[in-house]
Amino acid sequence: MRLTTLTGNRVPQSPLKLMHRVYKYVLPEVERELGTHRLIAERIPDAELRTQALNSMDSKKFHCQGGGVYAAANLERRHVLIPLIVALQTISDYLDNLCDRSTSLDSDDFRLLHQSMLDAINPEARLQDYYALRNEKDDGGYLHHLVRTCQIHIAQLPSYRNVQQHVTELVGLYGDLQVYKHIRKELREEHLLAWWELHRSSYPNLHWNEFAAATGSTLGMFMLFLAASEDRLSEQDAAAIKNIYFPHVCGLHILLDYLIDQAEDYAGGDLNFCNYYDTESLLVERLGTIVNRAREDVKQLPASRFHRLIIEGLLALYLSDPKVRRQADVRDVSRRLMKNSPLTRLFFLINSIWIRKQQA
Repeated sequence: MRLTTLTGNRVPQSPLKLMHRVYKYVLPEVERELGTHRLIAERIPDAELRTQALNSMDSKKFHCQGGGVYAAANLERRHVLIPLIVALQTISDYLDNLCDRSTSLDSDDFRLLHQSMLDAINPEARLQDYYALRNEKDDGGYLHHLVRTCQIHIAQLPSYRNVQQHVTELVGLYGDLQVYKHIRKELREEHLLAWWELHRSSYPNLHWNEFAAATGSTLGMFMLFLAASEDRLSEQDAAAIKNIYFPHVCGLHILLDYLIDQAEDYAGGDLNFCNYYDTESLLVERLGTIVNRAREDVKQLPASRFHRLIIEGLLALYLSDPKVRRQADVRDVSRRLMKNSPLTRLFFLINSIWIRKQQA
């Protein structure tokens, strides 16, 4: 591949250079974008929608911070990438809260809510009434604001036309997952397994729960946004990038998220894809396999060390979470995954702990 934005000195390929850019540019600019969205969220007329909008930014800010790291690979276009990534991730987190704590179990309602993400990644899409099938409706224009923010910035990506179909595929899969995992509990597995049957031939080395987890990640979308910030990205390279990130990098991302949320999900009666392994040893084995496949996959990319840093950063971020210490079985899995940890992961572990302390 010949992606000049993703090669050469402009892309940080050492932990120190990457974290310098993260502290100097990414974190402050992510904070500024979230501050803008928060001002609008605070004025949402409907109390339930306002609560979920604000809670999603408070409890899931690190999703936006993590996504914003992709802008560190193209600082010249961070003014496009950071607002786009933060707005799309904020939509994702807000809708996840609405569905997780929903007053509805209507799949059509969930599908319509997530149409907002499909519209957000289509600059020509018209805004819709995404709340038409639920009781809570008046958000004061908050969701429309987020959708339009995405559309405005996507239109500024020079090669977006060549990645759009792949972004749309990933967003579509994400919406499917959100629908199937939030419907009535007795129907969830049935619908998820039927959905898997439509895709299993394309991913013969995955278990069904691993495919489902991979569809819940936004990292593939953000990587395609970064690629589209290159002036001369080809259609062939766009397809290759999507296949490099999905399913293993994306799957690792969300399986780690589920790993540390097991106690929380059990208490809330929420579905957790890490609970579908028969033994802890199998869980560790499969996570280890997916980590190794993700590392091998990104070697195909220019500036592959940047993407390897993303993988090690994911492991450090999630396995340093305070939730790990409160769950003995997760603590054990974490120790086994961190065995023979590369120095880069140790570096990110320290930085993850430091960032959390600054936000406490």
